[in-house]
Amino acid sequence: MTSSSRPPLRLSTVILPVRRWHEGGREVWRRAEELGFHGGYTYDHLSWRSFRDGPWFGALPTLTAAAAATSRIRLGTLVTSPNFRHPVTLAKELISLDDVSDGRVTLGVGAGGSGFDATALGQEPWSSRERADRFAEFVPLLDRLLREEVVSEEGVFYSADEVRNIPGCVQRPRLPFAVAATGPRGLRLAARHGQAWVTTGDPKLYETGTPEQSLAAIGGQLARLGAACEEAGRDAGELDKILLAGFTPDRPLDSFQAFVDFAGRHRALGFTEIVVHWPIPDSVFAADEKLFERIATEAAAALGG
Repeated sequence: MTSSSRPPLRLSTVILPVRRWHEGGREVWRRAEELGFHGGYTYDHLSWRSFRDGPWFGALPTLTAAAAATSRIRLGTLVTSPNFRHPVTLAKELISLDDVSDGRVTLGVGAGGSGFDATALGQEPWSSRERADRFAEFVPLLDRLLREEVVSEEGVFYSADEVRNIPGCVQRPRLPFAVAATGPRGLRLAARHGQAWVTTGDPKLYETGTPEQSLAAIGGQLARLGAACEEAGRDAGELDKILLAGFTPDRPLDSFQAFVDFAGRHRALGFTEIVVHWPIPDSVFAADEKLFERIATEAAAALGG
């Protein structure tokens, strides 16, 4: 692929919900918009790994507040999962958020994992197969709930009885889905229901792999996505490809050039959006804030758009 035929690359950020809104939380979202980020996402967890014993606020209320504090930046989850969500209640919250933001919402959605969310409601963690089964039912029902005014459906895991979502989404026919998936069933969901696909790379390579191995693994994921799209009768080029950085062997926030090289390699694979974590001091997402702002404002130009 030549540089002129590569898709344009957007830069976005993940802002973890760890700050009180009136003690810096609001200012971070406004600053993200000022810096020109395409999107501002947050994790939809009840808590997360090393942040479990510190402040952590709800994703959808945080995004609603961010919608009121900003005017341009797109907003979304990376990612929501069935671990503690039900399609009926989630759909109602999403159309409300889409309305408050005037159509700036993207739903990142995935199957979930076996972390804290998996047991917070008192249940045993689901097996990987049950997570996949639930995800396969969750996404199509949520799709219907966001498109149709009245929905009834009886599923194995999720049901809806005469559910009304009027007036529906500002974005038509519904707000976009960014489906996080690497397995065959999840990739089929992305091909059928997604407007974008999300990956963090291959987790097996995070600690012991090389950037070259990671790039090859991600290339394989993209090939499998293409096959799933072909099976669904869809052009894979219709989907945006989103890379959530920070979980590959690369170190893109070590320097400006390191980021440009990292982004360039993944843009050449076909990615249209790269998402970096907003720096959080004394955490796994610690980074030089001045370098981070330079990346936000200059990296796209250095990549040629």
